[in-house]
Amino acid sequence: MKSTPDVPLLRVEHLRTVFTLPSGRDAAAVDDVSFHVARGETLGLVGESGSGKSVTALSIIRLVLPPGRIVAGRVSLDGTSLLELPEDEMRRLRGRRIGFIFQEPMVALNPVYTIGFQIEETLGVHGLARGAAAKRRALELLEAVRVPDPSRRAREYPHQLSGGLRQRAMIALALAAEPSLVIADEPTTALDVTVQAEILDLLRDMRRTFGLSLLLITHDLGVVAEMADRVAVMYGGRIVEQAPVAALFAEPAHPYTRGLLASIPGVAPGRLLRAIPGTVPSLGNLGPGCAFASRCSERFDLCDKIAPETTPLEGGRLVRCHLHARPETGGGQINA
Repeated sequence: MKSTPDVPLLRVEHLRTVFTLPSGRDAAAVDDVSFHVARGETLGLVGESGSGKSVTALSIIRLVLPPGRIVAGRVSLDGTSLLELPEDEMRRLRGRRIGFIFQEPMVALNPVYTIGFQIEETLGVHGLARGAAAKRRALELLEAVRVPDPSRRAREYPHQLSGGLRQRAMIALALAAEPSLVIADEPTTALDVTVQAEILDLLRDMRRTFGLSLLLITHDLGVVAEMADRVAVMYGGRIVEQAPVAALFAEPAHPYTRGLLASIPGVAPGRLLRAIPGTVPSLGNLGPGCAFASRCSERFDLCDKIAPETTPLEGGRLVRCHLHARPETGGGQINA
């Protein structure tokens, strides 16, 4: 299907992914999730560990392993419905149209092959280059992601590289087939602060150089502030707020988002950090109401009974909270 500039590159609609528990009951790790990524845009998907961010990413590229499975929703890339593609077509699309940067490159990279060979193999699989041409292109990619002495590093194995160099090699691998969308799942988590900054700077440059759209998954709001155009906040398998990044930081609408921002060091100098009480509910332990209700200081009766619907706000913002619901839903009134 021919691309249209005003149509989002990636659109996720009402996605639901469940895992079968030992009891035989299905529990939703991703529950009615909808968002889009525009062409050339970076969307930050943020939330605590266990909120469903990585499962969302794996669902998009159909790599959720049993006992998990996608049971509802639609995922489209440039108008192509990914959930309806035969597996052989989906396999060709991974890497060619969607690049994936994993959280831990030591797990994602094959330990028994050199870095150069793995990039060359990717180029060959997608019919882009083989032989001497693939070797040249592999060196060009390693140089593009600022790997020093790329000809030597191409002959080395993943265990011979530092964490930062492995992540750069992973980025080169993700960009090898020149995808239009890159999903980066916590790309800086295992790196020290200096290397984190270098990787983020590299991703920013790669987005400009290759004209990428980027879905950046992270728990770090500092990374979101620096990298993203828009942000989607995820909690308990659901998107609870979406907004342009500046608007979200200036005026967060959801109590969970406000809690995340209040817990950032340095926001209020001289004050103790304000932690969100409690923990993210475990898979299968969500009640019928709002997933955040048990930790929310602004909860009222309706919060425990009915899951809130998504409510549009000004400026293209969306929030999933009874505090902002339309009057006829019973929201907007807090019990004293």
